[in-house]
Amino acid sequence: MATTFTYKIANLDRETADGYVNQAHYTINAGDGTYTAGAYGSLGLERPDTLVPFADLTEDTVVGWVKDKLGADKVTEIETALQAQLDEQTAPTKASGVPW
Repeated sequence: MATTFTYKIANLDRETADGYVNQAHYTINAGDGTYTAGAYGSLGLERPDTLVPFADLTEDTVVGWVKDKLGADKVTEIETALQAQLDEQTAPTKASGVPW
């Protein structure tokens, strides 16, 4: 089964005076129907020329900001690392224990 990557916003930090969101806390979850892996990060955001009112923000909008700020190479790097974790769960290459 193909791996699905799901981006979510865990929390936002903002300035109360104007609603400017200056930091996004995000999660990325990977799943293949059997196994799961995840990552968490926080990312500072620059003040845009035009603020979107805080009440009008959607998760999709902020996920777009996070992906844009990370850049395509970093998104690929994170997703590749999560895929490697799933692959290791599917076919472990290391184990521990004793033979008796």
